[in-house]
Amino acid sequence: MAFKNKVQLITYPDSLGGNLQQLNEVLLRYFPDVFQGGVHILPPYPSSGDRGFAPLTYLEIEPDFGSWQDIRAISSQHDIMLDLMVNHISRQSPWFQDFLRNGRHSRFADLFLPLDKIWPGGKPDQKDMEKIFLRREQPFSSYRIESTGEETLWTTFGKVTPSEQIDLDVNSPATRSLMKEFLANFSRNGIRFLRLDAIGYVIKKPGTSCFFVEPEIDEFLAWIAGEARALGIEVLPEVHAHYSTQFSLADKGYWIYDFILPYLVLETLLTRHSGKLLDYLRTRPHRQCTMLDCHDGIPVKPDLDDIVSTRDAQAVVAACLQRGANLSRIFSPSHRSSDGFDVHQIRCAYYSMLDCDDDAYLTARAIQFFTPGVPQVYYVGLLAGENDFQRVEETGEGREINRHNYTIDEIRHAVQKPVVQRLLHLIRYRNTHPAFDGEFSVLDSTGREIRLQWQNGANRCVLIVDLHTRKSVIESFDSGEKLHQISV
Repeated sequence: MAFKNKVQLITYPDSLGGNLQQLNEVLLRYFPDVFQGGVHILPPYPSSGDRGFAPLTYLEIEPDFGSWQDIRAISSQHDIMLDLMVNHISRQSPWFQDFLRNGRHSRFADLFLPLDKIWPGGKPDQKDMEKIFLRREQPFSSYRIESTGEETLWTTFGKVTPSEQIDLDVNSPATRSLMKEFLANFSRNGIRFLRLDAIGYVIKKPGTSCFFVEPEIDEFLAWIAGEARALGIEVLPEVHAHYSTQFSLADKGYWIYDFILPYLVLETLLTRHSGKLLDYLRTRPHRQCTMLDCHDGIPVKPDLDDIVSTRDAQAVVAACLQRGANLSRIFSPSHRSSDGFDVHQIRCAYYSMLDCDDDAYLTARAIQFFTPGVPQVYYVGLLAGENDFQRVEETGEGREINRHNYTIDEIRHAVQKPVVQRLLHLIRYRNTHPAFDGEFSVLDSTGREIRLQWQNGANRCVLIVDLHTRKSVIESFDSGEKLHQISV
């Protein structure tokens, strides 16, 4: 099953109407011909935290969201992508709860990573600790075992101590057997794509950063991709890393995320200079899922390392902060820039980052849609949503600034906004114009403009962006003759 060269939607199961049944009704009523590339539903499973990313199981759907029957109803009209958090599972999962009762005598004990699996005697070497790419103060948590006392296990993620997200030992036959069970369940329920979330962290090896450790991670990726493809499922590894890591995955035949494009498009529209973006578009791999916004934030470090300077990044960050953004930071001191710059992601609605300028926002989307790859549109961006400061205040979670839950009435009103109607027209154009199945090229452009072309036989279309005004037009050609010019 290959990705379709059409636009996809990204949404939480409860963010467009409140549950999966309402999501299906919203898709059928307001967007029946829009998301021909499919729908990525962020984790709909029972979860104990991190808005679904601490799953108890993949065999069930959270009852508040609906059921697998609701998933299958959506899949009757749209290819569906779901997430598989290959690195971890919830401490509330039945497997870990059995471990809490029985410890090393649990039949599920080999799923997890007590420290003596990594270091003899379970005592980490200080030099090894200094190399680990940390996502929290310590990558370990201690738990009380009913039968034997305390156990300390690897827990890469988590905002509480002990963590809600327990790392899995992907080298264990028990873990691989469980993952095969999950994959089989996805296949039975019509899932066609899986995002492999947090896959960069699955290999723990002394003397390394414990992030994207080669060649061990290559073996695991090949295994899980092979198991998935045997069931008709395509995988999409999710890796936030230096672009060379991403490009190496593309060289090995995997689809990857373009985590560089969102920042470069933003910087281009803020500075009104195109050179950096055009240089990137000339060299990037084409087998990528493109995005501008998502449930986390706009990647900066380490994704943009060696592409943008600290000074340029600081200017973009400052502009976003003025428009209400908040930031996530690089936790590990050893992985910050030598000058101390440590911004991991900029968290803000993309429409707000462009000062709610309709023309600039539609130009950003047009650049995304003309960039080779499969375009993904996040549901807040679809509705030109603005920063949700109330959710941040209520939850204490900075990422909620771009995670507004829309009621049916809010959706009905948002769809009527001119900027949303223009975006829907642009999506339909991207889905249906035959030139996008042809060859891409970056045309000669001045520093204050962008010209991107697709050509497929006699069909050709050119995006022309004027960075002075941040407005853009599309010129369509057939058999060499100009057909029409479309204002984006």
